[in-house]
Amino acid sequence: MTRARGVFISFEGGEGCGKSTQIRRLAERLESLGYSILLTREPGGTEIGEQLRQLLQFSKAGEAMTPETELLLFAASRAQLVREKIAPALAEGRIVLADRFLDSTTVYQGVARRLDPARVAEINQFAVGDYVPDLTFVLDLDTALARGRLLGRATPQGVPDRMENQPAAFYEAVREGYLRLARETPDRVRLLDASQPEEAIFSDLWKQLATRLEKQAS
Repeated sequence: MTRARGVFISFEGGEGCGKSTQIRRLAERLESLGYSILLTREPGGTEIGEQLRQLLQFSKAGEAMTPETELLLFAASRAQLVREKIAPALAEGRIVLADRFLDSTTVYQGVARRLDPARVAEINQFAVGDYVPDLTFVLDLDTALARGRLLGRATPQGVPDRMENQPAAFYEAVREGYLRLARETPDRVRLLDASQPEEAIFSDLWKQLATRLEKQAS
């Protein structure tokens, strides 16, 4: 008997939207129900990806990075992650929970960095192949509120990373990019109001995901 393909779920949103909290809660719920989970993050998730994460977010050399270089480095990290981690996990029937995936590139580099959307889509497709998320949750939050959260958040290096340290207009463009993505791909991309209490956000998330998992099982 052929093993059923797993379920691929990604989480997106601007900096400070609360993705990590919801991913953690979801992983705990799914594991308590007996599901096997793979947690990934971008950039990162593999040894190569973690090296690229350091370059993209914290290295001093990254301060001179062009948008085109940024795009290709994110794509390189993603290509490795898909082939080394995500594809095998899905083949084993596991649930993959991704903290960012190709939609981050569509929005951050294609919209906020104003790179050619068609070229961004081409590079995205080359990096991921057939591995597009089955369901994507976008945590939508007012930009000013999100920035306020970032100011109070500790990071491993003690300072905001390069992607968190962008001007307000950049994050307004990011938010608008995600809202447009949700309008254009409603079958896959679902908005969650991230201004709600943590429990309310998770309740909304779980209702939508439970329906998807029921369909997968039937």
